[in-house]
Amino acid sequence: MSEGEQKLADDQGKFARVVKDGRKLNDIEWQSGRIILSNKRIVLVSNDGKRTIPLSNVDGLKGRVDVNQTIARVSGYVSLQVGKDVTLVAPNDTEAFKNKLYGALLNQQVILAKHPAVEGGVVQDTQWKKGRLKIGDERVELAISDGQFVEIPLDDIGGVDEGNRTVMDDERLVLEVEHTEDDGTSVQTHISGTRRHTVFLRSLLREGEQRAEVNADLSEREHEVLMALYSGVSPFEIPNFVGMDVEKVEEVYDRLIELEILEEVRVRKEVRLKARGRHIASDVMDDR
Repeated sequence: MSEGEQKLADDQGKFARVVKDGRKLNDIEWQSGRIILSNKRIVLVSNDGKRTIPLSNVDGLKGRVDVNQTIARVSGYVSLQVGKDVTLVAPNDTEAFKNKLYGALLNQQVILAKHPAVEGGVVQDTQWKKGRLKIGDERVELAISDGQFVEIPLDDIGGVDEGNRTVMDDERLVLEVEHTEDDGTSVQTHISGTRRHTVFLRSLLREGEQRAEVNADLSEREHEVLMALYSGVSPFEIPNFVGMDVEKVEEVYDRLIELEILEEVRVRKEVRLKARGRHIASDVMDDR
């Protein structure tokens, strides 16, 4: 390895190039071999030789590219966009590899953050500040120049919106990430940086967002309780707020806990919204 290069992962697995020069290849088969990840490159080693992909050449991490049944049968893989080529990499421990790959691409990168940009549904007068990014174990960590340390667990992301915004007089891609503080308050953290790094971070955050998506057939009463909690009403004030008996509200809590939309904080049904619940409540607000 070159000077300053550190090996991050070394695993057996399989890989395949499915798009070359912008065209899907025919008769694609997985190749078995060794997959090595460092902080500078990915090396794919098989009986046919060795292929090196510098991380600086990786343009994006795509979703699934199931070009045929052979590819589709593998449940977990990483899709690397390199110019007009797409290569699929499936280590034996895909999730651990993916986390280390995101770390290699994003750790210690300087970003711009606005936290909290929204708190409890109320827009805050928060300014953009510089920070540093770190990909932890199932979480994104931001160390902001004003001393704040923000953790965004991937399983606590209620939604990710994006768009081009004016940030410090420059047009930038901005990610608006909904999650919660330690006390359960819903907040949005806005993040930007170079377009390349923002695109990688978007891919990681959207994986977390997908975990919160749920198709739940909720009644009007259940929606009312959900929206009241989302707007900051205390769980103990919900019966009076929505005009329901305490027993009925507790039945709603039980069902929403079972659907993993709420989590029980302590007995006597003190509850707070989980990422799925905030995702549903946000969708309902958008529809009204």
